[in-house]
Amino acid sequence: MHLSRRILVTGALSLCALPLVAACGGGTTSLAGSDSGSGSGSGSGSGKGGSIVIGTANYSENEILGNLYAEVLKQAGLKVTVKANLGSREIIIPALQHGDIDLLPEYQGSLLLYFDQNATQSSSDEVQTALAAKLPSGLKILPPTTAEDADVFAVTKQTAEKYGLSSLSDLAAHNGQLVFGGPAEDKTRQVGLAGLKSVYGVDFKGFKALDADGPLTKGALKNGDIDVANLFSTDADIATNNWVVLSDPKHLIPAQHIIPLIRADKADDQVSAALAKLNSALTTADLTKLDSQVDTDHQDPETVAHTWAKAHGLAG
Repeated sequence: MHLSRRILVTGALSLCALPLVAACGGGTTSLAGSDSGSGSGSGSGSGKGGSIVIGTANYSENEILGNLYAEVLKQAGLKVTVKANLGSREIIIPALQHGDIDLLPEYQGSLLLYFDQNATQSSSDEVQTALAAKLPSGLKILPPTTAEDADVFAVTKQTAEKYGLSSLSDLAAHNGQLVFGGPAEDKTRQVGLAGLKSVYGVDFKGFKALDADGPLTKGALKNGDIDVANLFSTDADIATNNWVVLSDPKHLIPAQHIIPLIRADKADDQVSAALAKLNSALTTADLTKLDSQVDTDHQDPETVAHTWAKAHGLAG
């Protein structure tokens, strides 16, 4: 059984020092014993026939992306290990910096706000440039894919019609009337209540801390327990349920194209060229379908990634 997309481990786990993550909480968060795929876990330079250790966060889309990275790297002749479901950025980015893993699938805007909570860049090019300037020494980002999975704020069709909602700008006319739901982190995040207040002047009647684009949030939206939900743009349930995604005319939500975050000493020409093969091949529509195959059809992320990569000539 795979975890819902973008369910993040926070709280006590985020305070744990590596490599002692396993002692700090339940679940698969240790860097040991969480491998999938094949190959060596060596942290030495990649080189021809070398090795790369890929880490993923603890939600299915990121695990799919990690396995797509593994497919193109294996085709390029590298030995690859995938350490899946390691936790939130508070866990996996320190793991990357410490050399426990070499590579992560990341999202432009979220990663920039992780390193600079005051960042205001929104376009893909602006975010990529700002992010490159904010990265700690020893880390590097590679060019983004066409595929993007961005935060969205959605309401049911009935709520949209009742309150006349089509844009985030429309929410302020109903301050104190609507309930917002999403992950607990939304209470303080810029792409959450803080930004909706500062950018759009929105005050909600209440906030319900649920999960990140998971069954709790989507169930609460369906049942009317919340009025506005933080979801993700590649979620096929949005179209299935005819939910209305509110437009973002003031560009609160930054670009979220998928990017490789890698240790600089691993980002040689062989690795960079292999990962670049995904840049135009993987589209948002593809990623949406892959997510649905795992989250709705309950297929294995590694199998889904291999099938897609092989169909696109990116795996043997």
